[in-house]
Amino acid sequence: MSQIRAFLAIDLDDDLKPKINKIMREFKQIDANIKFVDLQNLHFTLKFFGDIDTEGIDLISEKIENVVKDFKPFNIKIKGCGAFPNKNRIKVIWVGLDEDEILKDLHDRLDKEFNSIGFDLDRRFSSHLTIGRMKSAKGKDKVKNTLEKYENVDIGSMEVTDIVFKKSTLTPRGPIYEDLIEYRL
Repeated sequence: MSQIRAFLAIDLDDDLKPKINKIMREFKQIDANIKFVDLQNLHFTLKFFGDIDTEGIDLISEKIENVVKDFKPFNIKIKGCGAFPNKNRIKVIWVGLDEDEILKDLHDRLDKEFNSIGFDLDRRFSSHLTIGRMKSAKGKDKVKNTLEKYENVDIGSMEVTDIVFKKSTLTPRGPIYEDLIEYRL
C-alpha cells in the first residue's frame, strides 16, 4: 500500500505574486531566521490530509465532487499581513483575506465530508497564504514592525474557479507540489 502526503488548495493567481513578492523581499532584508515559501508554491490550504493511502484518493475525490457541484466561481480579496500564533510569538508569517465568507463555507462543507470518512475536523480554519516560517526569535522586533507596516496592505482580488488536490514531496530544499486532480467550480 503506497502513501502520499496530500492537501487540497486554491492556487494564487500569478498576477498577484509580484505584490506578495515585494512584501517578502522586505522581510528578506531583515536579519532574521525565516524560511520563505517559493512564489510558485503560494496557495490557500483548504485541507491538509497528511500521509494518506493512495487507495483512498478516489473516496476523497468523491467527497470533494459532492461539495464543489454546489459552488460557482467566486471572488476573494487578498488583504493584510499577520503572524501565527501572534505578533509577539511569530512562527508563521501570512497574507490574509478580507472577504472570504464563501471560502469559509466551502471549507466547512468539505471538512464535514472529510470528517465522514475519518479525517479530524479542523479545529480552527483561517484562510491565509503562508509566506514564511520564523525558525527563531532573531530579528523578531524588526519582523513585527514590518508586519505592522503591512497589516492592512491591499494585494488585490482574484476569482476562485477551481480547487486542486495536491501531492507534497518533502525535500531538503523545500517541498515540491504536484497537482493531481483539479475540480472546477
